[in-house]
Amino acid sequence: MYFVRNGVIVLLNYLKRWLGFEKQSQYVKNYFFRSNMTASIYMSLVYIVIEIWMIIRLTYIIIRDDLYSDLDYYFNKYYFYYFLLLASSVAMLIFALRYIRGKTDDQRLGTVIKWVFAFIGIYFGIKISLNDYAKGEQMLAFITLEVVVLCLLVWRPWTGFLILTVSYLIYYYKIDQMVPVNIAYNSVIDGTPAEKGVTTATSINLFTMWLSTMMFCISNYSRTLIQAEKDENLEKINSHLKETSVLDELTGIHNMVYFRSEANKLFSDKEADKDDLVFLFIDIENFKSYNETYGFHKGNELLSQTAHIIDRYFSDSIVSRFSDDHFVVLTHGGDCILKIDKISNELKNLQGEVHLELKCGAYKYDERTIDTSIACDRARFACNSIKKHYDETFRIYDKSLEDIFQQKQYIVNNIDLAIANKYIQVYYQPVISTTTGKICGLEALARWHDPKYGLLSPAQFITTLEEYRQIHKLDKYMIEQVCMDYVEAKTNRLSFAPVSINFSHLDFELCHIADHLNRILEKYGVPKSFIDIEITESALIDQLDFLPDAIAHLRKIGYSVWLDDFGSGYSSLNVLKDYAFDVLKIDMKFLNSFDYNEKARPILRTIVSLSKQLNMISLSEGVETREQLEFLKEIGCDKVQGYLFSKPVMLSELREKIAKGELTVEEDFLP
Repeated sequence: MYFVRNGVIVLLNYLKRWLGFEKQSQYVKNYFFRSNMTASIYMSLVYIVIEIWMIIRLTYIIIRDDLYSDLDYYFNKYYFYYFLLLASSVAMLIFALRYIRGKTDDQRLGTVIKWVFAFIGIYFGIKISLNDYAKGEQMLAFITLEVVVLCLLVWRPWTGFLILTVSYLIYYYKIDQMVPVNIAYNSVIDGTPAEKGVTTATSINLFTMWLSTMMFCISNYSRTLIQAEKDENLEKINSHLKETSVLDELTGIHNMVYFRSEANKLFSDKEADKDDLVFLFIDIENFKSYNETYGFHKGNELLSQTAHIIDRYFSDSIVSRFSDDHFVVLTHGGDCILKIDKISNELKNLQGEVHLELKCGAYKYDERTIDTSIACDRARFACNSIKKHYDETFRIYDKSLEDIFQQKQYIVNNIDLAIANKYIQVYYQPVISTTTGKICGLEALARWHDPKYGLLSPAQFITTLEEYRQIHKLDKYMIEQVCMDYVEAKTNRLSFAPVSINFSHLDFELCHIADHLNRILEKYGVPKSFIDIEITESALIDQLDFLPDAIAHLRKIGYSVWLDDFGSGYSSLNVLKDYAFDVLKIDMKFLNSFDYNEKARPILRTIVSLSKQLNMISLSEGVETREQLEFLKEIGCDKVQGYLFSKPVMLSELREKIAKGELTVEEDFLP
């Protein structure tokens, strides 16, 4: 019983759809209407041409044959219907063209005109064919108009059935009351009385035409419906894709694709109000700690909540997620500081046990600089300038920041040129063995002698290159320059100790630095034992998933890996727990406070002892006095480095120091 009932339901639904009783979406309705308007343009044009030709032809016959006395007859019999169809065709053409061109969207009026147009067309076909049939001619006018109206225009099958059936019945009834001329003529010839009524052949022909037209009407509707539904689905997909392409998946607010598009529209609109426009860059400071404390799921919830808070306060502005925990806003700057304060207060209600700070940088719109990316970058720069300043929430990009920003942009834009022209040079600072007092290694450090800015400090360009993810270019250049210095020393039989090179964590992310290192060393014939790799502790605290494997790989293939600046972060012991290193390089801040901080000495002693327990060589940087050196020797520190021996100098100057006897090189590294 269940299957029978379901079968009946399926059958009824199929018949409902087949006959056109199903409910249509607005898109499908519009599709059908537009299809009919397009078809009506061609139909009405054909009708207009034919009717004008028929009017001219009939007029010519009347004039040629001097039939002015029968003018009333021709008007009632032909002219009236010609002009009627012509008028309806013109009305249909005008409306259809206006609709297609977007001049009107009044579908109700269009539907009325379409029905009138169709009715007059069928009526015209009936009247003209009745005239022709009475003269013993064919029913072509009726059949042609039926086919044109029912097949070129798209009707719901049940509507088409009614139109077709009623018109055929009317026509059948009319001709059934007539005596065909050919039958009447034959009756005169053979003496038999003429019979009224439609012949069997004519009935069959009419039924065949009715059935064929009806089947085509159904087929036309079904085909159009399928195409309409297919287009609707594609439209929905495209709309969804368009919507998702401008929405941030995590937060649900707009993304940077949308932001740039809308900002550019605003800038190009001459009528738009651009007074007091300002770009805001918003950052959630300490969000990384929130993630570490509560997990990524809670972190994502916080980002989503913050995004919607920002979107709510700047509901009349362009708001987007920039990246990670960063957001951008393009707004009128009247009350933006007040809004930022309110957002900051709401954020604090969400922070839990982790202290979060909202930071906002602002860049005022300048029609001379309307590039959205640059504007956002300057707002971000202003925001970054107040990080770790817990008494500041809002900073406007000004002249003082402009100078710094321009220099950063210069560094990023000219790093390739500086490398090509060797504006960047390798300086070496010796590493001294506390056992021998001789050079046992060198640290390679970059110095940028720029033609515009002069000597750029590493703090200036290295930080900038890391910020803009260009640091790998510098580090790859340093590797090759050190290898070239090695070849030069070997060729000229000069002393040259192993060199440590600083690697950024971005090197492992932005390029295959280990593969590059191997290729360069192989190119110049440099042994792996000659190159040591330094990685700062701060890079490891960021908990980058790929670094443990990368460091382990470097050690596995024969490189010595050093932990630089140990003690500079807050998770130093965790770093030692999670990673394996060959050398522990102690941060110079411990020696900076050596003379006045009584805790410095026991801490240094503990660190050196810990390194020995972990089978690591200890190296202390920042040695400037003999007292510091003697203490480090006493506690068993293996290597030292600092201004007591030499500041970073060019290789030629270092060799001069060695030649003068100011420094000596361990025998293993002599030519």
